[in-house]
Amino acid sequence: MSKEENPFLDSGSSPVAVPTVIGQTMRIQGTLTSREEVHLNGHCEGQIEVDGRLTIGTGGMATANIKAGEVVLDGSAKGNVETTGRLILRMSASLEGDVNAAGIAIEDGAYFKGGVDILRPPSS
Repeated sequence: MSKEENPFLDSGSSPVAVPTVIGQTMRIQGTLTSREEVHLNGHCEGQIEVDGRLTIGTGGMATANIKAGEVVLDGSAKGNVETTGRLILRMSASLEGDVNAAGIAIEDGAYFKGGVDILRPPSS
């Protein structure tokens, strides 16, 4: 099957990782777990555990503790964030909770209330 027939194949005919999208009208209560990239444009209440990147879109809202490989926040979140990578707060972001991350970037205009612990890489 060619890429024209299936846009989710790369040039080597391997499947391309496509992020899971939680739409604006979707509401999740409980635990959201994924080994893949997730885009949250709806609302999640409970716990979020994503091995890859978690992006919370402009209209997205998480009332949850978050564990992810990387977190990009455009929407709002209430809860603690733990990431082995970076936390990026875009200008439209609102975060209330403590952060434990390897790095953090906060754009002008973002709202953040909480504490930050920056992880050190393991020494060799």
